[in-house]
Amino acid sequence: MLESLTGFVVVGVAIVVGWIIGRIDLLGEHARPVLARLTFFVLSPFLLFVVLSQADVRTLFSALLPVSAIAAAVIIGSYALTARLAWKRPVGETVIGALSAGQVNSNNIGIPLSLYLLGSAAYPAPVILLQLLVFAPIAMAVLDAATSGRSSPSRTILRTLSNPIVIGSALGTLVSVSGIDLPPVVLQPAMLIANACVPVMLISYGISLHGQRVLGASGRRRDVILATMLKLFLMPLVAWACALFLFHLSAHDVLVVTVLAALPTAQNVFNYSQRYGVGEVISRDTVFLTTIGCVPVLIAITLLLG
Repeated sequence: MLESLTGFVVVGVAIVVGWIIGRIDLLGEHARPVLARLTFFVLSPFLLFVVLSQADVRTLFSALLPVSAIAAAVIIGSYALTARLAWKRPVGETVIGALSAGQVNSNNIGIPLSLYLLGSAAYPAPVILLQLLVFAPIAMAVLDAATSGRSSPSRTILRTLSNPIVIGSALGTLVSVSGIDLPPVVLQPAMLIANACVPVMLISYGISLHGQRVLGASGRRRDVILATMLKLFLMPLVAWACALFLFHLSAHDVLVVTVLAALPTAQNVFNYSQRYGVGEVISRDTVFLTTIGCVPVLIAITLLLG
């Protein structure tokens, strides 16, 4: 239990440090976009390359992958049907809200929490692959069409192939699958840069929290609440039931997929909403609420299943 609390403290301290930096305006008004670009174009690709290249192939393509895919699909579909059919939300907002409910922070929060809660940083790797190589291209294609009125298969493929995070993930997966043993002269510099990713991303997120009012925008509060409830409670429940009753996984693997499903909303969703100019309030507030709310949920899961 002490190790689990240590994981939360590590993440929490980094976020608080970022919030303090934002409050005293230590890095100036351009800190958020500069750190966002640094993590997106440099640090995250290196981190994903290192994690995936060192991951066991059996972990990458184990039963954890279909369980996580089913849980995400159920949650994304549930939100999309509610927002689009019942609330008549625009397509762009519906996509951002659905991703807020069903896409987990498997990278900058998932990796350190997986290390402290589950004993390995490799467990989020299948979820990272799923989100970056399946969900991200589909979401960007729909958002392209919804915001610009035009989209094409070639445009979608080009955007996907040029995404630095996708490139880092694909190269890391290729190394893992091929069984290449990277020499220290290649691996050590990559690890040096990769190790900077998690603290920089957490500090950057802490900076983004300064001056924000959660649930302050009228008309979208129920969207945020729905996405938060689906993310924190229904998604881990679906993953647990699917792992236990459908795939009959071991007790440890059931714990792994349930913990991964209970992770907070991915910050990439907020990046998508900023990039396309839709659903920013929904993604920002859901990220914040699920990041705070996942703490008691994850503690309960580790106590019940661990």
